[in-house]
Amino acid sequence: MSKIVYFQCPTGISGDMCLGALVSLGVSIEYLIENLNKLGIAQEYKLWNELVNRNLQQATKVHVDLLDNHHHHHGRHLPEIERIIESAGLPQKAEVWSLAIFRQLAVAEGAVHGIAPEKVHFHEVGAVDAIVDIVGTCLGLDWLDIDSNDQGLPLLYCSKLPTGGGIVRAAHGMMTVPVPAVLKLWEMRNCPVYSNGIERELVTPTGAAIVTALATEFGSPPDMTLEKVGLGAGNLDLPISNILRIWLGETIQKPVNFHRSSIAEYNKINHQFENDIKHNYQNNSSPYLENISVLETQIDDISPQAIGYIFEALFAVGAVDVFTQAVGMKKSRPGILLTVICEPENLVKCETVLFRETTTLGIRRLTQQRAVLQREIQQLETEYGKVKVKVAWRGTMKNKTITNVHPEYADCAELAQKYGISWQEIHRLALQSWYAKNPQK
Repeated sequence: MSKIVYFQCPTGISGDMCLGALVSLGVSIEYLIENLNKLGIAQEYKLWNELVNRNLQQATKVHVDLLDNHHHHHGRHLPEIERIIESAGLPQKAEVWSLAIFRQLAVAEGAVHGIAPEKVHFHEVGAVDAIVDIVGTCLGLDWLDIDSNDQGLPLLYCSKLPTGGGIVRAAHGMMTVPVPAVLKLWEMRNCPVYSNGIERELVTPTGAAIVTALATEFGSPPDMTLEKVGLGAGNLDLPISNILRIWLGETIQKPVNFHRSSIAEYNKINHQFENDIKHNYQNNSSPYLENISVLETQIDDISPQAIGYIFEALFAVGAVDVFTQAVGMKKSRPGILLTVICEPENLVKCETVLFRETTTLGIRRLTQQRAVLQREIQQLETEYGKVKVKVAWRGTMKNKTITNVHPEYADCAELAQKYGISWQEIHRLALQSWYAKNPQK
C-alpha cells in the first residue's frame, strides 16, 4: 500500500490554503518555520496559523505576513529562486518538488509573456509569500511521508478545478479571471475545469502551479482507505465554504488469496466490470460513469402552487431532473421531499434557486455516480409531421446495441392537438416509422 493525498477544491486552491490543510492534517507549524528559515528570508515574513470559520465550518488559516521593517524583494527571477531553494539544505523530496513547481510556473509565465522561463520576473508569485507557500507545501507533503510515483513526484490526486470569474488587480494591471498564467498552467496539463457560478478569483497562480506540477491525475478521488481530512481556509467569504480539503489515506490493496473460490471469481468479474466501465468512458462508449450532484430538502410550509414555478426555475439553471415525494414531517405535518439532480458545476446555481424560492433553511448535498447510456436525438417524418426521437445505446459508435427508443412527448402532444387525434396514436406512429427505417435494431 502507498500513502497518498487527494486535493478536493470546491472553491479552488491557493498556496496558503494548501498550508492550512496540511497543518490541519497534523504538520507542525514549528517544523515548517524551522525548515523555511533555512531559505535565508526569515527576516522578510512572519508565519502563523489560527482556526477560523467558513460558513459555520471550522478550518485552519495559515498567514504569511510580510514585515515592513526591512527592505525586501518585490519580485524575483527563476535562477534566484532556484539558488535560494538549492542552498537551503531542505529534505530532498521537498527540494525537488519545490523546484518542479517554480519551473512549471516559469514556463507558463514565459509562454504568456513571450520570453524564456529564466527571464520571467515573477512579481507576486515570486515574492516571499509564494516562496513560503510553495516550499512549505512541499515540506508538509514530505512530513506526511507521501509516497512518490515513477517520476519522483508525490502520489497527489486533485479534483476538477473551478474557473471563477470577474476581474482581479495584478502586477500587470487589471486582469480577467482566470488570469493568463493560470489558464496556461491548465492548458499545459489539460486540466478538467468547470464553473461553479462564483465570480471571484478561486485558483491563484501559486495554487495552479502546485497541482499542475505535482498531481498524478485530475478528477474523482482514487480508490483509497481514508485516514484523515485536513481543512485549509481561503481568504474570501463565498456562498459555499471556502475550504480546500486534503484527504490523506492509503491505496487499497486488493486481496489475492481467498479460501472460497467463488468469492475470488466474483471479485475478478467485478474488477473486470469496473475496468470495462472506465475503458468505455475513455473511449466514448456506453454506458460510462459520471459524477452527479443531488440536493434534497423537506418542506411543509409552502404553497403547492409554487412548486411548478420552482421546477421551471431549477431547469432554467441547469438541473438534470427535479421531483417531489410526499412525506410525513414533525408534528405529523404533511410535506414534500424536493430532490434536484444536477451536474456538479451547476450545484451552486440550483442551491441558490432553492434558498431563494422556497422556505427551506437547509439543503443536503450528495455526490453520487451514475452509469449513463449514450444517446442522440433523431428527427423523423410521420404522416402527421415531424417528431424528434431520443435513441439510447450500449457499446461504441461503430458497434451499437440500441436499448431504448423514445419519441419526444412535446412533439407528439403538439401533433395530437393539431389534428385532433390521441397522443398515443402519434407516439405509436413515430415508433413505427423509426423501426421501419431501422429494421436491424
